[in-house]
Amino acid sequence: MGRMRAGTVAWLQAAPMAFVLLVFLVAPIVMITIVSFWQATEFSIIPAFDFDNYEFLFGSSVTYRVFLNTFKYALITWAFTFVIGFTVAYFLAFHVRTLTWQITLFLLCTIPFWTSNIIRMISWIPFLGRNGIANSALISWGVIDEPLEWLLFSDFAVILAFVHLYTLFMVVPIFNTMMRIDKSLIEAARDAGANGAQILWNVIVPLCKPGIMIGSIFVITLVMGDFITVRFMSGSQSANVGRLISNDIALLQYPSAAATAVVLLLTVLIVIAIMLRFVDIRKEL
Repeated sequence: MGRMRAGTVAWLQAAPMAFVLLVFLVAPIVMITIVSFWQATEFSIIPAFDFDNYEFLFGSSVTYRVFLNTFKYALITWAFTFVIGFTVAYFLAFHVRTLTWQITLFLLCTIPFWTSNIIRMISWIPFLGRNGIANSALISWGVIDEPLEWLLFSDFAVILAFVHLYTLFMVVPIFNTMMRIDKSLIEAARDAGANGAQILWNVIVPLCKPGIMIGSIFVITLVMGDFITVRFMSGSQSANVGRLISNDIALLQYPSAAATAVVLLLTVLIVIAIMLRFVDIRKEL
C-alpha cells in the first residue's frame, strides 16, 4: 500500500507539468502537423488530407538552397560561438581566482541581454553601414580608400549578428561545467608532466563535453529557427528556413508554412539526436 501511495503521489506531482507540456507543446505541434496536410487557395483553407504541400516543398530547388543556407549559418555561427564561448568560460573558470570577480565578470557578459534582440541586432547597422563607424575609421586610418560594401546587408553581417546574439548561450553551460571540474585533476596532470595544451585537450575538454553539447544545441536550434536577423542584416537579400515560413504566413499560406515548419522541426530533432550520440548530457542536467 505504501508503494502504491508513493506512486500515486509521484503521478500527482508530475501531473501539472505534464498538463502544461501537453497543452502548450504537444497540442500545438500536433495542430501544425495536421494543418500541414491541408490545402490552401488564394481565398480559403480546405481541411482535406493530401501531400501537395510536401510534394511542392521537396520538389522545389529553392527549398534545398534555403536549407543549405540555414545549415551554413548554423555551422559558422556555432564555430565562432564555440571558440569565443570556450575561451571566455576557460578564462573565468581557471584564471579568475576569486568567486566575487568570477560573478562580476560573468554578469558583465550578460549586459547585452538586458536589451531586446532587435535592439542589439539593429545597433550593428550604423556601425557597419557604408558611412558607418567601421568604414569611417578604416578610411581615416588609410587601410582602405573607399567604403566596404560587404560589411552590411551580407552574410558577414548576418553571422556577426548571430554570434553577438547567441554567444552567451555557449558561455553559460561551458562555464557551468568547468566550475564543476575538480582542480586536483589538473594538478595531478601537471605533476605527471603534462603541459598546458595536453591538460586542455586530455582533461578539460573531455570533462566539458556535456556543457559544450548543451551550448551547441542552444546555438544551432536558435540559429536554425531565427528569421528576423537574416531579414534585417542581409537586407532581404538572403533567406533561411525561418524566413521561408514567415513569407508563407505573410501570404496567408498557412498549410505551406506548417509543412515547412514540420520539416524544420524534424531536421532539428535529427541534428540534436546525432549530437546526443556523442555525449550523455544527463550528467550535466
